[in-house]
Amino acid sequence: MQNDKPSVQRNKPPAKKSGEFLIGNDLRVTRLGFGAMRITGEGIWGEPADRAEAIRVLRRAVELGINFIDTADSYGPSVSEEIIAEALHPYPAGLVIATKGGFMRPGPNQWVENGKPEHLRSACEGSLRRLRLERIDLYQLHRIDPKVPAEDQLGTLKDLQAQGKIKHIGLSEVSMRQIEHARTIVPIVSVQNRYSFTDRGSEDVLKYCEKENLGFIPWFPLAAGRVSGSESPISRIAAQWKATPSQVALAWLLAQSPVMLPIPGTSKVKHLEENVAAAELKVDAKKMQELDRMAAAAG
Repeated sequence: MQNDKPSVQRNKPPAKKSGEFLIGNDLRVTRLGFGAMRITGEGIWGEPADRAEAIRVLRRAVELGINFIDTADSYGPSVSEEIIAEALHPYPAGLVIATKGGFMRPGPNQWVENGKPEHLRSACEGSLRRLRLERIDLYQLHRIDPKVPAEDQLGTLKDLQAQGKIKHIGLSEVSMRQIEHARTIVPIVSVQNRYSFTDRGSEDVLKYCEKENLGFIPWFPLAAGRVSGSESPISRIAAQWKATPSQVALAWLLAQSPVMLPIPGTSKVKHLEENVAAAELKVDAKKMQELDRMAAAAG
């Protein structure tokens, strides 16, 4: 009789059980990373309610085997990057910190695109300073600003790359057409689009990334909590596996594609440990088909 609970890998740090991916063919990262947006204050603005806990979260993430941390200059703004440096610098070997530029923050929960070359140059310099880095491994254009020619925005990042301030370039919240156009200007190694169990609107982009071997970094991988509660469409399966809905949703994401790099974020160590435990869930083909049907209905 087949056991309903997925098999569990052993003898590795928990996050390592999610597998690895080569970003740009030279940055080897754990497929389950950490998104550092939530270590800021309410509205992604200002200091977190508990800075010491935020520092513990980052240090615990590394202890659990995570070596891929995603942030942005606009998270806080500046606060997330500053806390990452305080918690982890000097950085352990192999740790990849990705950051983003392209937004202005006039206030809590307010986001204004700014792709002007002078802003992007200033944003990159600020991130280098706050993260205490000489070069950013992965720098992502947070949005392609429709008010500024894409060639100017991507050309600025290409210049920063030529100057040795950026190693690799990624995009965020883009269409296939935008990715293809961007790749005529500068090499692109990753795409960060919204994607989750209840939101598969970027399915075509995911398939494109898989075909081209670009890292696909789903933001809001838990749909801002919509898949984590008792009313979650996957709560029944989670109960069968003695797992949480969040863990099942993350395991489902990891099983979707070898280029999938989920970055669930949190400001609590307990929640971090729960998320990372999802890497130990290995979903068989039968359960995957059932989850896919539920995801299609939920999305």
